[in-house]
Amino acid sequence: MLNRIILMGRLARDPELRHTQSGTPVASFRLAVDRDFKDKTTGEKATDWIDVVAWRSTAEFVSRYFTKGRMAVVEGRLQMRDWTDRDGNKRVAAEVVAENVYFGDSKRDAEAGGYAPPPYGGYAAPAPQAAPAAPAYSVPSGGDQFADLSDDDGELPF
Repeated sequence: MLNRIILMGRLARDPELRHTQSGTPVASFRLAVDRDFKDKTTGEKATDWIDVVAWRSTAEFVSRYFTKGRMAVVEGRLQMRDWTDRDGNKRVAAEVVAENVYFGDSKRDAEAGGYAPPPYGGYAAPAPQAAPAAPAYSVPSGGDQFADLSDDDGELPF
């Protein structure tokens, strides 16, 4: 089974960071995500307001670096939550549980209030780079990268 969702939108308000009784950080925020098409009557794109919940280090990252209006890319799963309200009515809410949250704009664009799509669809804090591994292949003598292999036995590798 697969439950995977990727969203890109602007934060509707600053994230709210709380801690559970055991001290686990949890952040809640809402994304405003424009639909790809325009409404026939108004000529404007409709907006979906999607609730997102982030836990642990992702929650701390979101609460520290994201504010209202910032573009965010959220990768996670859709979750349905049932509860009973104060009046005893059964309620259901859909929310996205964020596994990864990336910047969808640059800090400069966010401060200027404009949006220019970043290259490669967003970015996150750079991960430490390991030394590049030596390639497990070599170019055949003569420099022809597409030469026939001499040890080809005709069998598929799987």
